[in-house]
Amino acid sequence: MDERVRPARLKTLAILAVAIATVAPSTGWWPLLFLIPSAAFFAAADKYTLRMDRPELLMFAAWIGSELTIAGAVSLAGGQRIVALPWLAIPVITLSARFSMRGVVAGVLITCALVLAVAFGIDAEGVVAHPEIVLAALALVLCVAVLSTPLMRSDIEHRSDAVIDQLTGMLNRKALSVRTHELAQQSQVTGEPIGMIVADLDHFKRINDTCGHIAGDVVLKEVAYLLRKQLRAFDLAYRLGGEEFLILVPGSDLEHTVELAERLREGVATNPVANGLVVTMSVGVGASAKNETFDYDAVFAAADAALYTAKRSGRDRVCVAEQEPSGAPSALTAAA
Repeated sequence: MDERVRPARLKTLAILAVAIATVAPSTGWWPLLFLIPSAAFFAAADKYTLRMDRPELLMFAAWIGSELTIAGAVSLAGGQRIVALPWLAIPVITLSARFSMRGVVAGVLITCALVLAVAFGIDAEGVVAHPEIVLAALALVLCVAVLSTPLMRSDIEHRSDAVIDQLTGMLNRKALSVRTHELAQQSQVTGEPIGMIVADLDHFKRINDTCGHIAGDVVLKEVAYLLRKQLRAFDLAYRLGGEEFLILVPGSDLEHTVELAERLREGVATNPVANGLVVTMSVGVGASAKNETFDYDAVFAAADAALYTAKRSGRDRVCVAEQEPSGAPSALTAAA
């Protein structure tokens, strides 16, 4: 979403610059300087976002910085020109595109506090005598937040429907294609490896044939839950189709990814699902090398080959993609 907001943000800064320049003969040019820190805040956030586990915190800090710069520009205009207070509502439009409802509420409260601080700081007597200017700005901030939030939430829900497997709640192939591109960029910046686990339920067709497709759906749903509950918040679980799953593990080398795969395999094998059915799964593991760009196709080919080795070796086991001398995974596999 931030990639979509970024061009609009630049255009907004340009519009504000033109507006400030237009009234500069009467207000002065100083407010124009406040737009430079605003652009710098978001440039820094864009640069470091991929390196952080909680990028939304950095982006929220940049958002606060943009509000402070607008408040500074309005303050320098001064006097009766606090009619520029509604400018503080502009960043509020972007809140629901990036943050949870808690972030939206926090952003609105910060904006309202800035509106009051700027207004009373510039001309407290004028505000008391003519409160309509401040009330209009506060009403605009609240209305923008109230109207933009459900619209953006609706858009996010529709996007989620397009990338989430409705049966298991996992992400689907469409989401995978987008995320692998992002992980390749992230690995270029951080140099961290990306682990991959490809898993397939053993003898799943037999479950459908003997217990019915409804029971099969329950098995898939409960196995997906068993897998997800052992993952970190930023590990990504996908259903590739049928009974095959894929898990991406950012920052995990081959050794640690194998350890996670074994825990996942054991967790499925030791926890009956669908009212007592015991199921097992075969797992193939691969990983990109440290300080190398994540190549999804190469790592997937190696992990998928390892999965088939696990199937041929008797199922219910983890097999590992061998690494070439360069550190890249090869299609050759060996049982763990």
